[in-house]
Parts: sequence; C-alpha cells; structure tokens
Amino acid sequence: MSISTEGFDIQKGSQSLRSAVELLSSMRFAIALLAAISIASVVGTVVLQNEPINNYIIQFGPFWYEVFRVLGLYTVYSAWWYILMLAILVISTSLCIMRTTPKILVDIRQYKENIREQSLKAFPFKAQAELQEEPEAAARRIGGVLVASGWKVRLQKRVSASGGEGWMVAAKTGAANKLGYIAVHSAIVLICVGALLDGPMMVRAAMLLTGTTPLVDGEGLIRDVPDEHRLSDRTPAFRGNLLVNPGATAGTAILLHPRGMVLQELPFDIELKQFIVEYHSTGEPSLFASEILIHDRYTGETRAERVEVNHPVTHRGVTIYQSSFDDGGSRLNLRAVPMGQAANPFLVQGRVGEHTYLTRGDQRMRLEFTALRVINVENFADIAGAEEEAQRVGLREQITGRLGSGHRTFTERELRNVGPSVTYILRDEAGQAQEFHNYMFPIDLDGNRVFVFGVRDTPQDDFRYLRLPVDENDQIDGFIRLRTALADPELRREAVRRYVAEAAKGQRPELKDALTASSQRAIDLFAGQDPEMGRLPQGAAPVLGGLQAVSAFMEMNVPEGDRERAGEVVLRILNGTLYELLQLSREREGLARLERNDQLAQFLMLSVLSLSDSFFYPAPLVLLLEGFDHIQASVFQVARAPGASVVYFGCLLLVIGLFAMLYIRERRVWVWLSPKAEGPGLQALMALSSNRQLLANDKEFDQLKSRLLLTDPEGKT
Repeated sequence: MSISTEGFDIQKGSQSLRSAVELLSSMRFAIALLAAISIASVVGTVVLQNEPINNYIIQFGPFWYEVFRVLGLYTVYSAWWYILMLAILVISTSLCIMRTTPKILVDIRQYKENIREQSLKAFPFKAQAELQEEPEAAARRIGGVLVASGWKVRLQKRVSASGGEGWMVAAKTGAANKLGYIAVHSAIVLICVGALLDGPMMVRAAMLLTGTTPLVDGEGLIRDVPDEHRLSDRTPAFRGNLLVNPGATAGTAILLHPRGMVLQELPFDIELKQFIVEYHSTGEPSLFASEILIHDRYTGETRAERVEVNHPVTHRGVTIYQSSFDDGGSRLNLRAVPMGQAANPFLVQGRVGEHTYLTRGDQRMRLEFTALRVINVENFADIAGAEEEAQRVGLREQITGRLGSGHRTFTERELRNVGPSVTYILRDEAGQAQEFHNYMFPIDLDGNRVFVFGVRDTPQDDFRYLRLPVDENDQIDGFIRLRTALADPELRREAVRRYVAEAAKGQRPELKDALTASSQRAIDLFAGQDPEMGRLPQGAAPVLGGLQAVSAFMEMNVPEGDRERAGEVVLRILNGTLYELLQLSREREGLARLERNDQLAQFLMLSVLSLSDSFFYPAPLVLLLEGFDHIQASVFQVARAPGASVVYFGCLLLVIGLFAMLYIRERRVWVWLSPKAEGPGLQALMALSSNRQLLANDKEFDQLKSRLLLTDPEGKT
C-alpha cells in the first residue's frame, strides 16, 4: 500500500470548503507547515530572545527594530503566529492520521491471497518450479515452513485457470513498519500538544479569564505590586524564575511577558537556608545546590529539601529546578579616587542591585552597583606568540598537535585567579550610562604589576581596559598623586624649573630659557592645558592631552624629516619633568624623595603611557574595591508543566516509530500451486515483494525459493 499525500475529499459543502478541508488534511500541507515551523525556530535561535530593547535597537537600528518587533521575532516561541502554526499543525497531522490509519490497519490485516497469477509474474522477484506433491500437502508444507520462520500465513483453495483445484499460499511479515508511520505522526501531534500546554498559551488564557495585566515598570518590591498583575496559584501551566536570598522566604515567581512581566503566586513559600557552590580550577562552577525549606500555604507543613542541578524537587505539582545563582545584595566598600583633580578620596558604600548618587558641583551622577565577582580566573597564555608559532608549522604538525592526548594544543592555557572585581554603572542626568569593571588587586601583565580598570559604552561592546602602574608600596596612590600634580599649573612650572636647573646646569642663560620654553610647552601639551590646544587638528576624536596631543603638535610644527629626532628629545624632556613632578607630589604630602633606580625608571615609563591613556577614561573618578561582604542568592526555575509527560510519551513514540520505519522491512510472499496441464505434479509460481529495494532481498528470495520450492542454488528441482 502506498500512502497518499492527498487529503479528505468530502462530497458536501461549497467548493471553497471542500478545497480547504482537502488542503488542511493533506500530507503536503503538514510537511510545508512543519518546514515553516522549523524555519521560525531557526530564527528564534539566531535572534537572541527576550533581550533588553536597547540591545535590539543598537543591533538592528530603529527601523528594523520596529519591523522585527511587530513580527514578534524577539519572542518567537510565544508569538501568536508561532502558536497558531503549532495548533494548525496539530489539526492537520491529526486529520492525516485519521485519513490514513484505517487504510493502514486494513492493509495490515490483509494477506492479499486473491492476487491473480498474471500479477505474480509481474513482480521483480519471481520463480517457477515443478513439485511432485499433492496440492493440499504442498500448500501445508510451504505454510509450515513460513510459519516456522516467523511469517503469518493464510491458505486459500480456489480453481485454477486450467479448471483444476489450486492452492494459494499468502504470507506476510514486518507489518509493524506501517505502524511506525502512525507512531511517528502521532508523536508529532503529542509533542506539539505538550508544547502548547506548557507554552505561554495557558498563561495568556489565565490572564484573559482573570483580567490580569502585565507589569510594565519592573522596579520596586514584589510585595508592593497590585493584585491586577498577579496570577493565582491555580494557573494550570507556567514557567518562571524565583530569586531567594539566604535566610529569606519567597513565594512569588516572575513570568516574562512581551509587554513586561507577570507575577505568579505559588502554593508554597521557599526559604533558603544555605547556598552551596564549588568551583573548578578554571573558575567555572562545578556544583551549586540549595538547602531549602518548603512552607506549604494550605497545610502549614514544612518540608526540608536539597535542590541541585539536574535534581529538582516537586511539591503540589510545581517542580523546583536549581537554575543558577546570583548576587543577593552583597555589601560593598569602595574608595572613590578623583582622576586629575585636586580632591581628596572618599568612601562609598552600597549593595549590589541598589544605587546611590554622586555630586560634583552642579553635576549629579547615579551610581548603580551591578555585580561582584569574588573569583576571576583568566587565561594568561601568550596568545599572539602561539598564533605566530601555528603559522610557522606545517599542516601535518597542526593536525598531529591536536590528536592524541586531550591536553595537547599549540597553546597551553595559563589560568590564574586575579581576585575579586566589581562592576558598576555611572549614569548622568540625561540618562547616558557607561559600565565599569574594576579589579580589586593589581595584576601581573607583561612583567609589570598594574591595576586594571575596564569601561564600555554598551553591553554589546567589549571592555576597554586602562592599566595604571603600582608604586613602591604596590598601591595606586603614587600614580594618582602624579596624575593630580599633572593637572596643577603651579606644580608643572616648578617641575620645569627644577628640571632645567638640573639639566642645563652651567649653561648659558639663553639656552636655559629655550629649554624652559620647550619643557613648559611639552608638559602643558601632555597635560592637555596648552594655550594653543584649540589650534591642533581635532579630526573625528578630540585631542585631550597625553602623547596624542604632543604628536599632533609636532605634525603641525615640525618638518617630517626632523620628527623622529624631535620626538626623542621631547620624550627625554617629558621623562625628566615627570620625575620632578613625581617628587613634588610626594613633598606636598610629606613623603621622602625617591632614589633613581630601575624600579623608578620602569614606573615612570609606564606612567607616561598610563597618563596618556587616562585622558580617554570617561569618568572623573575611579572606584576601588576596598572590601565586601559577599551574599549569594539562589535562582530557581519553578514550573507547572502538565504537558511534560505528554512530550516524553511523544518522544518515546517517535523513537519507536522511527525504528519501526527504518529497521523493519515489510515483505509479502505468494506461492501459487496449480495442477500441471499434462501429467502428474504441480506447477509452482512464487513471488516476493518488499517495501524497500535492498541487496538483502536477493539473498532472502534465494533462501526462500530453495526452501519452499525445493530447488538447489542453481534453481533446479
């Protein structure tokens, strides 16, 4: 039996209705719809779902953002058209099953013993032989051989074409192959039904029936949210997130909605007694689990449980999964250090997830504490050197370098824990925000110990890091003093005077005057406060100060052939002036002078680069993490999923159906036994059919022919 791709052909109703029913129940429509759902699922995988609106606007632009929003591409799996396609696929596939199942069941039960002799001669696998047996005895012998081999057999006695008494032996095996078709299509229906039951359709239906509206503004406390944004604990299906701080209790989950969020009440409260997290050497979590108490709201029962990843707990039909962990409001102690201003550092305290305000004159900035990471494991391997090495070796070495032991690579990873880090956002009064990521301790980079401070403008950007060298006490104070002194015109003039007095000792007055003018111009340009800074070429980015300002000045005033030599002179002048400026900054705070040595020379060299980069640092201050009280919260996913068992059963049915369709061959054998026209004996005609054209069919046919027709391998009786 061949399965038709056509749909129901109803005889009543209008032509439009008949065509619609035929199309909806046809296999070609179901396949096309399944392909459309697959494409939509690919789009939902490529386009990140449920991201902040600003991320989509930055990525696609205002026009395409609005187009994709209308199409629902940011929430594909909860979009109305996606749910509608799933529902139509369920209906279409169900109609296909209803249309083909009766035919399949009838075909399975049939032996097709009424097939004609001429039809057997048209089969590709056929054979003829003469048997010296009585017709009934031969039929029963052949039937017995087939039954012993696992075939189902039916014998039919009927009149042959010559008028004698003939026997038809009809046998079949592998009928479960057609049941696989029913199982696979039923599995598709069950999986789609399970997806609809556990999808947003049930939540939206509950919202429609109860008049619940989504909460657009997500700020504030959960307990203060009005009841109009809450669903009762009788919602038949939902999936949401629940964050619980240590020692706290929570019983309201957050469900995402295209226009905001909805609060889902649970029939119990979860109290977090202890959160446990363990780490690999790479810094990745190896285990996180939660010791919880479940307080039933109806019976008052308290139940102690442990929730781990892949080990959920179920209570009152709601399954609690260990999803992840988050900061539970760690307390932070920060020291705010002004950059380039003669201002004293001050302390800032806050909690992760909260905000405060910083003021500077008329300027007011909002400081948002977003994250604290206690462990930061970074790879310090020489990536650039490894890439050059990989380019020098041949193809054979590249292949063998990646075979064998699992740790063999061109680049050995060098993992080090660099300590805690804090992430915060500074937002101005216009709402423009920049994110900062600062490490607590100095880090060894390229043989130098430096403090590392990151900044980025949008979440899609990578952090750009400012490196500041440590002083003789392994602190940042020395650099900050130098940066503050660089912004002081009086200290710059005094540093120039001291440098000239030392460098031009015993020289003519006019030479000292020339060196003084050159040194003052160089240090003022470097500090970004030269009177003629406005005449420098600005280009796309402003020249604020540092080496870029010195370079721009030389491009305007020094011939190209003399720039290299002039640059060396300017760098010597800068190093000498900054040395005196460093000593002046220490004298102002009552500290002893530093002796000239290699350590001081290295500090000054790094300071020149860091001072130059500091002009691009967008904040007027740096927040240094001085201490913290780490509090970790547990994030649970709570779900009531009645469709889960339906999906699991559908998956099992899908596996069984695929195995039946792929590995079970349906075969049928017919042997027609008729008396010979002349003389004693029988004329036997045998044919075999299979739903697949395989080489195994030839071998099986030869074996059956020799056993049923009593022939040798060459076909002789």
